[in-house]
Amino acid sequence: MGCGTGEHALFFAERGHEVLGIDTSSLAIRKAKEKAATRGLRAQFLVWNALDLAGLKRTFDTVIDSGFFHVLSDEDRPVFVKSLATVLAPGGNYFMLCFSDQNPGEYPLPRRITQEEIRETFREGWLINYIKPAVFENAVQPEGHHAWLSSISRTGLG
Repeated sequence: MGCGTGEHALFFAERGHEVLGIDTSSLAIRKAKEKAATRGLRAQFLVWNALDLAGLKRTFDTVIDSGFFHVLSDEDRPVFVKSLATVLAPGGNYFMLCFSDQNPGEYPLPRRITQEEIRETFREGWLINYIKPAVFENAVQPEGHHAWLSSISRTGLG
């Protein structure tokens, strides 16, 4: 989900998993495809909107998201959850890493997410297995940013 240049997808492909990475950036997808070819890895990458996952006409046991959820507007969150439910098999897991409200300061971006926002967004048809404090590593801030790592399963109900 929002795979960027594909590092997470390629990590799983290298370990033998079948992967599909999507992003709305054609430049990022081109770079992800180039990396896969250079490394000799089988991975599929598509320019695609995560708010329209039904169009993929596929289902997955696992979806990973490292830095996508926190860019969604309040209005897009329920659209995304409905979209996600169309591709995640019942019992499947959605693993999400997003910026946390525990980050200090008053900067507006990246958007900071509370645990309650996660729980509210995934309250119907989902089971929150855990929301744990984590660190979002990046090149901008050497110590990283506070984040929430969530494991959320689709129940198929609701």
